[in-house]
Amino acid sequence: MHSLSFKVSTDYCGRCCFPGPGRVAESEVRPRQVRFGFRDFGRGVRVAACASESERNGSNGWSGSRSSSPTPGPGPRPSSFLSRSQTYALLKQQMEVAAKSEDYEEAARIRDSLKRLEKEEPVLWLRRLIKEAVAEERFEDAANFRDELKEIAPHSFLKCSSDATTLGIRVQVRSVYIEGRSQPSKGQHFFAYRIRITNNSDHPVQLLRRHWIVTDANGKSENVWGIGVIGQQPVILPQTSFEYSSACPLSTPTGRMEGDFEMKHINRLSSQSFNVAIAPFSLSILGDDDTF
Repeated sequence: MHSLSFKVSTDYCGRCCFPGPGRVAESEVRPRQVRFGFRDFGRGVRVAACASESERNGSNGWSGSRSSSPTPGPGPRPSSFLSRSQTYALLKQQMEVAAKSEDYEEAARIRDSLKRLEKEEPVLWLRRLIKEAVAEERFEDAANFRDELKEIAPHSFLKCSSDATTLGIRVQVRSVYIEGRSQPSKGQHFFAYRIRITNNSDHPVQLLRRHWIVTDANGKSENVWGIGVIGQQPVILPQTSFEYSSACPLSTPTGRMEGDFEMKHINRLSSQSFNVAIAPFSLSILGDDDTF
């Protein structure tokens, strides 16, 4: 599973609810305790604001406006893969626990179960073949396996993080699966994500609006629009950052998010707003360890 420095207390007080099967929605939430590490993002950037408060626009538990569009993607129907991916993620976690407790016999038994499961599921099997081909420097085979995987699971190469810069505004995102808040048997999977917005330009900017596109494993997309983030329209000075945490419930164990922030320069008269891209990132119960 994912190895981020992220903790959410079970005393969760965000106005967040799970959608029914087949529905996807995004909600800004307020955990009592949040620690989310940006270990990959480097240092030397001063944080101007850090927040994780619940947005108060709207009374139905979902902030912003939403629209859905069923957009089935290519590849096989995901129902069997979803159940197997849940089992696979659980076995991976159990194997790590067994290895850490030095119960090597149990770890070996689980390892063999993982291999059998991989052979039954084309996506998992192709991932293993790619790993083995790269390790053995059979790069032509790895390329062929990669192309085959792209055909049957085009989103499987997304990472659980993304990094994009638009007009000097850098947006970094990292997501993580929250097992303690999820109920897979009911089709409820809970993902948290942390966003850092860094202003590397020479002008202060203000975040006005957000737009998310959330896509589940069935290919169904939902657009989410809202004013600001977490109830704020923050001003970000040059060479400073704004950070916040939020969450997204999904009815499937995997999915993806992408979008943009509408911003404007606040020290320019009649300044027009501009959009800052949020690059696509994965929501996956498998994390990045098994995502290519």
